[in-house]
Amino acid sequence: MNVLGAKRLELVSELVPKETLLALLINPNNPNAGPDTKDLQNAAEALGRRLEVLQASSEREIEAAFDAAGQRKVGALFINIDPYFFSQREKLVALAARNKVPTIYPLREMVAAGGLMSYGANFPKAWRLAGLYVYKILKGAKPTELPVVQPTNLELTINLKTARALGLNLPNTLTGRADEIIE
Repeated sequence: MNVLGAKRLELVSELVPKETLLALLINPNNPNAGPDTKDLQNAAEALGRRLEVLQASSEREIEAAFDAAGQRKVGALFINIDPYFFSQREKLVALAARNKVPTIYPLREMVAAGGLMSYGANFPKAWRLAGLYVYKILKGAKPTELPVVQPTNLELTINLKTARALGLNLPNTLTGRADEIIE
């Protein structure tokens, strides 16, 4: 099971405790979309929530997905991790604001662009680690002998300005656990 998705769901449940309808935006062209969707649906079901899956692989489809989320009055929207969505972060943030949909993103950079909240790995730290791997390989280490390392430092980032614009009252239990708060 994808523990990261379950943790994001837990954070959203704290943010909007009374909302039962949630949505997940996936890119159907991403091979991880299916397993990620299943994991989040299982976690949502365990918490008594419904998860609607919205699909988008183009700008037009992204707009349609956010319009649908706004019309259906979803309590919160999850953005699945995807390179295309990262390239469209400003559009995603703008559409979330326009449709007044509390949105949790997979990357801190999306919150820095004006998104509400993210929980995930710190990619700059991961890239530094990748650089160390390259260094070790260039110094003669065999790639097959290097350990597989996964992120152990997951970070919660919250944008207070966005929360205020959405009319959200963030619980202290949530802001107190944040690794970074953007004013």
